[in-house]
Amino acid sequence: MKFMKLGSKPDSFQSDGKDIRFVATDLAADIIIRVGNVKFHLHKFPLLSKSFRLQKLITITNNEKTDEICISDIPGGAAAFEICAKFCYGMTVTLNAHNVTTARCAAEYLQMHETVEKGNLIYKIEVFLRTSILRSWKDSIIVLQTTRSLLPWSEDLKLIDHCIESIASKASTDSSKVEWSYTDNRKKLPSENCLETHWKGIRKENSVPKDWWVEDLCELEIGFFKKIIMAIKVKGRVSSEVIGEALKAYTYRRLSSLGKEKGGDPNKNRSLLETIILLLPSEKGSVSCCFLLKLLRAGSLLDCGECSKRELVKRIGRQLEDASVPGLLIPSTSGENTIYDVDMVLNIVEEFIMQDNSDVQLSTNEELHELNAPALASRISKITVAKLVDDYLIEIAKDPNLPLSKFIDLAEILPSDSRPVHDGLYHAIDTYLKEHPGLGKSEKKKLCGLMNCKKLSGDVCAHAMQNERLPLRLVVQILYFEQMRASAATTSRAESGNSYGSSRSAITTNTEDECDGVPNAEDGKARKFTKLSEGGKGCEWSSGGNNENRSNGQGKSGNSQVKGVVMPKKMLGKFLLSSKGQAGGSSSSSDTSGSPNSAKQGEPKLTPSRNIRYTVL
Repeated sequence: MKFMKLGSKPDSFQSDGKDIRFVATDLAADIIIRVGNVKFHLHKFPLLSKSFRLQKLITITNNEKTDEICISDIPGGAAAFEICAKFCYGMTVTLNAHNVTTARCAAEYLQMHETVEKGNLIYKIEVFLRTSILRSWKDSIIVLQTTRSLLPWSEDLKLIDHCIESIASKASTDSSKVEWSYTDNRKKLPSENCLETHWKGIRKENSVPKDWWVEDLCELEIGFFKKIIMAIKVKGRVSSEVIGEALKAYTYRRLSSLGKEKGGDPNKNRSLLETIILLLPSEKGSVSCCFLLKLLRAGSLLDCGECSKRELVKRIGRQLEDASVPGLLIPSTSGENTIYDVDMVLNIVEEFIMQDNSDVQLSTNEELHELNAPALASRISKITVAKLVDDYLIEIAKDPNLPLSKFIDLAEILPSDSRPVHDGLYHAIDTYLKEHPGLGKSEKKKLCGLMNCKKLSGDVCAHAMQNERLPLRLVVQILYFEQMRASAATTSRAESGNSYGSSRSAITTNTEDECDGVPNAEDGKARKFTKLSEGGKGCEWSSGGNNENRSNGQGKSGNSQVKGVVMPKKMLGKFLLSSKGQAGGSSSSSDTSGSPNSAKQGEPKLTPSRNIRYTVL
């Protein structure tokens, strides 16, 4: 703390305990100055020699033949006037960071300029501020805090601007040139409380972290904090990551329940949150996606302006691959039936896709003949976001009030190439079917059409074939593709010793043709598979032809077990019964009618649990 003493005379102000101040002198007081409830019994001559305002006021009192002056609007009140009066009498006045603002504003009010007397109070205070107070990190912050109670005087006198410039300059200083005495509030690490011994025995001080100034600024109110951060940005010497850390620390200090619940003054918290959003650095990654999601959650709870929320949605969309499902579970606002704000997440994903597409266009315009790293990173990001969306769909599918349209919109928004595996999407759809048992057939068909059966893993296929909630046609599709996969794998292993990689490629190609519903040369007219739809909706098939053409190179295609893939007996019974019923008992009703288990005479008919059509769509 820096101090300044003005004057040298031993005289001082005394009080009689009744809000009366007087100077200990042999001369009788000839003027009474009342400041608020305090009366000062003073002498005219010392006041006239220093204050131009008091000269005018005393002249008025002489004309009115009164000895009392009332000053009610002096900044700082009686304490500030006492400092100025002591200076007029030549008494010792101690100035420091806590009272220098008050003294400066009061001196300005009393017009104690150089034109009245050389070396007047205003001049000496300005020198003290410039040479001492504003050179100290701690004192600059203290002075800035004292200016709040002296507005607009402190603002008109540029005291706030001088303090902000001083603080911003020091925060922008290279951390290697900063001493620990600059900061008050930062908690030191245990290793920072002592000197580090170098390997040659030379003692070396620990380096100062780049964010050494953050904790001290968290003590300021939001208006001053905003001005300092903007001044630091203008100087351009502090990285966006450090500025982002300062914003994060300040937000957690001022909004301890960030994104969890409403607390305190909502208007004040809303204003603070909108200011933090405004101050966010424009560089990607300057603040974490987790922190941005917490800001968005708090903004939704505090009903912040649409402009602020759109800005957060845009920033989150730029780094959505770093998000987590809990962060995306933003509670819906009042008036909505759903538990979570799905529309907000949909907007975030749309922003991600839009910015991702713009990045791809920029990268493709560059004529590069080697691997395009931005394009590769973009593909990885899309796959990561697709998995995130699938996990999010699993969570929101548990909401019984979630409309099917919102679920489908969010599932379909990502391009098909972002989901190389549809396991997560399957679990989300299964969860939705479990929590919404009242869905109609058309709705189930539309929901299950989001999946591509060829992109399901073996474990998921095994689960799906036992899943009573799935439409039967989808179960049959999954069984078929699993059979094709098992058959291709077995054939590939059998021929790999002779044909090496060429045989494997041929088998893979044939398998793909069969999955797409295109008959190969060996099949002839035995089976007719028609590709009905693509684009993430899987493959749907129908069968026909004569009984003698049921078998192909795979052996008995009607077996309930093909290459280790077992079709559930219940599903098989339903499928067989449906085929027989639709064909009037004809032996050529379906591919599976050729199964030895289904061709036995006198076998009791199974009672189906759902209506089955002959053609599986």
